[in-house]
Amino acid sequence: MFSSPSTPQLQRPGHVRHCKYCLFGLPGTQVGLDASRLAIVFYCIGTLDLLGLLDSGSKPHEREEWRRWIWEQYVVSEHGAGFRPGPFVVTAVDGEDKSRSTNAHDTPHIIMTYTAVISLSILQDDLKRLDKKQLLSFLRSCQREDGSFSTIPGSTDSDLRTTYCAFAIFKMLDDWSGIDIPRAVSYIQRCRSYEGGYGQYPWNEAQGGTTYTALASLYMIPEAVQSSLRPQARLTDVERAQSVRWLVQQQTEAGGFSGRTGKEADACYCFWCSASLDILGAGHLVDESAVIGFMGQCQFKFGGIAKAPGEDAADPYHTYLSLAALSLGTARGATLPDESWKLEPLNPLLNARTSVAEWAQAKMSNAQ
Repeated sequence: MFSSPSTPQLQRPGHVRHCKYCLFGLPGTQVGLDASRLAIVFYCIGTLDLLGLLDSGSKPHEREEWRRWIWEQYVVSEHGAGFRPGPFVVTAVDGEDKSRSTNAHDTPHIIMTYTAVISLSILQDDLKRLDKKQLLSFLRSCQREDGSFSTIPGSTDSDLRTTYCAFAIFKMLDDWSGIDIPRAVSYIQRCRSYEGGYGQYPWNEAQGGTTYTALASLYMIPEAVQSSLRPQARLTDVERAQSVRWLVQQQTEAGGFSGRTGKEADACYCFWCSASLDILGAGHLVDESAVIGFMGQCQFKFGGIAKAPGEDAADPYHTYLSLAALSLGTARGATLPDESWKLEPLNPLLNARTSVAEWAQAKMSNAQ
């Protein structure tokens, strides 16, 4: 499908510099993401982790500062406990407990809670400060009548991304009590399109990212719960074949994957689509050499990975997801141009390095 006569090395030092720069202050091209600051922290720390350079690429006091800052975003509200996106809505004055919210707008956020837990697990925090009962209360308060989950309690902002983050937290907690799983599964199934992918909402066009969140959510449901659902949550043989075909068709002649039928390749979809194929047991259908060649062209000259070759800037989001896709390829036994492209294996369901996912599940399931 694709050939690259001379794939460059994976520019690890440059990608580390890019992410550390974004940890200390977002560049002008990224300031619009300030309201999702905790997600940016996840992509940056996750990049250092996937590269195997977290310890050598940062100092102990920096990692401690990152842990401290993440915990500063932990908030207990009337709806339960979780993590806020950043400090921009904190109203407490000096000396007050910033974790106790007195502001109706200062509430936990499902997506940011997922990214905070994974980030803290990368930093090997023991997660003992989490209140499991309050966290479950927060998650329950976000489930809506249609089965989906809102980003914050009472919001109408809900789609498959928030469903995925809720399910990932339930899986790490190993506690699915108090939520209506059949209703959530019904919502996911209504997002499935005729193509075999999943849209962001019911009746939407299939898209690579939301197809991943749908499939990962369905396959995170415990076996005991799965077997009791009628109809069962996981795909039938016919549905699986449709989804596999649609996902494989998203790999373009450029080597990367597109997010929607007929669109240009984008580095982030190399993860969303190939991880979906892994979940369905069809990761071997990915043309790994093509993905690596595409990623080599997406590397930005000043560090980081851009969404496509020739873009004006890189960003933490595409950098992390590109490396996550390469990590999946390494686990599949991809033929690598050189050792610089070799990464540690990734857990495709939780989107974290395998040992990090194991840490999160062990610590979260033992939370009080």
